[in-house]
Amino acid sequence: MIVTTVMVHVKSDHVADFIRETLRNCEASVEETGNLRFDLLQSEEDPSRFLLYEAYESREAAAAHKQTGHYERWRDRVADWMAEPRQGIKYTGIRP
Repeated sequence: MIVTTVMVHVKSDHVADFIRETLRNCEASVEETGNLRFDLLQSEEDPSRFLLYEAYESREAAAAHKQTGHYERWRDRVADWMAEPRQGIKYTGIRP
């Protein structure tokens, strides 16, 4: 299992826009072959900070995600809403 966490800091005036677009991406992503989960989390301390948790069966499935139209749309739509560049960290899942 390949897991990527993506930390996102959104400009405060675009929080609702970011949530709307990210939910669209999440809903499409969980339908992808090889996707195990795709979560959107919002910080309780700072509502402009988010964590995306993406789990895929393999590196190939995770890479294929970045080639989908819904990902490309999300990436392009949210780019100007970022307060700073998003940060992704890849992990190898041990459990489950």
